[in-house]
Amino acid sequence: MKYVARKKAVLVLEDGKVFYGKAVGKIGTTTGEICFNTGMTGYQEIFTDPSYFGQITIMNTAHIGNYGTKSDEIESDSIKISGMVCKNFSTIYSRYGDNTESLEDYFIKNDLTAISDVDTRSLVRYIRDKGAMNAIISSDNLDIEDLKAQLSKVPSMAGLNLAPEVSTKEPYFYGEASAEIKVAVLDLGIKKNILRCLAERGCYMKVFPHDAKAEELLAWSPDGIFLSNGPGDPASMKDVQEEVKKMIKADLPMFGICLGHQMLAHAYGISTFKMHNGHRGINHPIKNLMTGKCEITSQNHGFNVVAEDVEKSNDVEACHVHLNDDTVAGIQVKGKPIFSVQFHPESSPGPNDSRYLFDQFVENIKTRETV
Repeated sequence: MKYVARKKAVLVLEDGKVFYGKAVGKIGTTTGEICFNTGMTGYQEIFTDPSYFGQITIMNTAHIGNYGTKSDEIESDSIKISGMVCKNFSTIYSRYGDNTESLEDYFIKNDLTAISDVDTRSLVRYIRDKGAMNAIISSDNLDIEDLKAQLSKVPSMAGLNLAPEVSTKEPYFYGEASAEIKVAVLDLGIKKNILRCLAERGCYMKVFPHDAKAEELLAWSPDGIFLSNGPGDPASMKDVQEEVKKMIKADLPMFGICLGHQMLAHAYGISTFKMHNGHRGINHPIKNLMTGKCEITSQNHGFNVVAEDVEKSNDVEACHVHLNDDTVAGIQVKGKPIFSVQFHPESSPGPNDSRYLFDQFVENIKTRETV
């Protein structure tokens, strides 16, 4: 095994806490909101998830890079995290082939600056207690005071509309054109596996940019509407909320995931709040309140809908709840084939317990068509 001598690197948190480590990926400086993911596998899917845009991600598992990367295990066209923190980083990897490469090479190709050899257990405990905050990683500047000055200029995630940074610029199609079901997709930062899951169930999709008008989606004459996941503060997306209100009036089956779930909630007057830490991992327990069954889910969000608003609503009711903290994990509209969830049923990475939600959406479409 070839020894790689690594440069020193530093991680500085918004409150002044400093962690030292070694440089990984591109030599440089990067900033973002720091968060942690508890998943043991699936790092490539996490790094390319558009919902992570603008975030520095702490990986809890002890070894990162040990199985390399594959070109077909991505959720978007590039890495979307702004930085990565880990304990042990491996330059050798177990899978080989024409479409594989080391995570180190993948980071360099995507201009990602990261840091390894950090005591991530201590760091995660610190973030868990103190809450989400901004951070800066640098491997080309170890001047702590200068880094603190740079970090002070980084805006808070609260109030940021980041969908424009990750959404498609032009509409595109996905799936078989001969499919019986047409679904209009509002792309707020969609993961590729969501499109795959819908295509596997006989859906042909037209994917629209985040700023598309309801009239544009409806002009395609879809059988259903899907609202995707994405990054940023849902409360900042007033224009999207207004368009979703118009889509609801079309009385079509609708399904939303994460940011799409939050857009649906806002359309019905339900507010959102920034969480102390957020939920990020592949082992989050959820209870389906309609069936009484529980499922283990994949999650990635730092905002959530206000439970009290859901309880007071005459139009919406909770259909899923998070069993760790009783936060709302899903809502459905009373008397309409419209529902959404705060977790990721496409499970990339994660367990497959919630894949039935795609079946439910398709069944809602088929039922409507036969009435």
